[in-house]
Amino acid sequence: MKTLFIECNMGASGDMLMGALYELLSDSLKESFLKTMNNLFPNQILLQAAPAEKCGIWGTKVNVVILGQEESYHALEHTQHEEHSDLGHLHTSYPEMLARIDKLLISDNVKEHAKAVYTLIGNAESLAHNTDISQIHFHEVGTLDALMDVVGCCLLVELLNPEQILASPVHVGTGSVRCAHGILPVPTPATAEILKDVPIYAGNIDGELCTPTGAALLKHFVSQFTPMPPILVEQTGYGMGTKDFPSANCVRAFLGSLSALPVPAPRQLPGAFSPGALKFHREEETHPDYYTEQFHSLDQILELSCNLDDMTPEAVSYAVTLLREAGALDVYTTPIYMKKNRPGTLLTVLCNLQEESRFSRLILTHTATRGIRIQPCYRRTLDAQFRKISTVYGEITIKINTGYGIHKYKPEYEDVAAAARQCKVPFQTVYETALEICRKML
Repeated sequence: MKTLFIECNMGASGDMLMGALYELLSDSLKESFLKTMNNLFPNQILLQAAPAEKCGIWGTKVNVVILGQEESYHALEHTQHEEHSDLGHLHTSYPEMLARIDKLLISDNVKEHAKAVYTLIGNAESLAHNTDISQIHFHEVGTLDALMDVVGCCLLVELLNPEQILASPVHVGTGSVRCAHGILPVPTPATAEILKDVPIYAGNIDGELCTPTGAALLKHFVSQFTPMPPILVEQTGYGMGTKDFPSANCVRAFLGSLSALPVPAPRQLPGAFSPGALKFHREEETHPDYYTEQFHSLDQILELSCNLDDMTPEAVSYAVTLLREAGALDVYTTPIYMKKNRPGTLLTVLCNLQEESRFSRLILTHTATRGIRIQPCYRRTLDAQFRKISTVYGEITIKINTGYGIHKYKPEYEDVAAAARQCKVPFQTVYETALEICRKML
């Protein structure tokens, strides 16, 4: 799975995120990106991507030049750059900001993402100021250079096109910051509101490390905040901030595949395939029923497991039921023997990659284990659909599995059991009747 992981050890601001994502582009896409951005406000704004160094690390510093002069600060970016100023003449209302985005020469997809980011900021500002979002007038947030940060990051995400975006817990900094409303604590009320439900920490650096723009971009695009999982990294990008700290003031971005396993070689998978078209062979190419069919792409999931030897069977059963109801792909238990030959239970849960933290928390909460093993694994699946058929015992739901030229069907247990009870006949009688109809119909 193509994954973008953003490391926020020094917080995040719009221009730092833009610099990190910019470094992940190919040279041709970098040129295209700058051309698109510099055509948004011709003769008003120039976006520059310049090499910059922090603590011996080189990356990209994105600068916005307005009317031929570089802004003294990025409007949205607070103390990652300079102290806040009261720029009353640059106030822009929330509806005006959305209308301005709609007029830009960018794709509708980028426009929608940019408006969603500003909606996060607007909602946070309205709560902080105890007013309706339509009455919010962005101060530093409303300037053109801030708009460039938001639109630039949204455009970069579109160009990179990751399947998912993950990020580390966010370092927000400590102390206070001066803004148009006075001196505020770090994180500012708006930033704190945006970062609700996001893991954050203060650290020991005095200053505002995460700005409202950075917070809103992360909140909008990131599907999960987690320590860096196993990633096969293909590219790394560094987006530099303005201020100097004891630690390198940068956002780091990794682009690669979320996988702790190598991609299986052809000999490890059923059938013969090439990168362009995977082929499934029923038997041999010489067989009269030989056919080829495009394989579905491999699906990667996670296997979560733990050993249990100090829970009652009823308690384990409750946990299994809860995990199934929570939407796990599968949950099962296996009898095992542990130290001193004590009987125990191996609990295994299958889930999607982005659901790992939720199911890990459920396992840790509802079982006696204190640790979980996490193993990435590949799977290939048939497509499933359900159809109802009429039998002498009533309607029975049939599960039909298809793919790669394979067709399987099976009567659903609940319907068969209900019909058997109602008609007072053996379960197998109803099952075989439904199965025979399937053979004739499907």
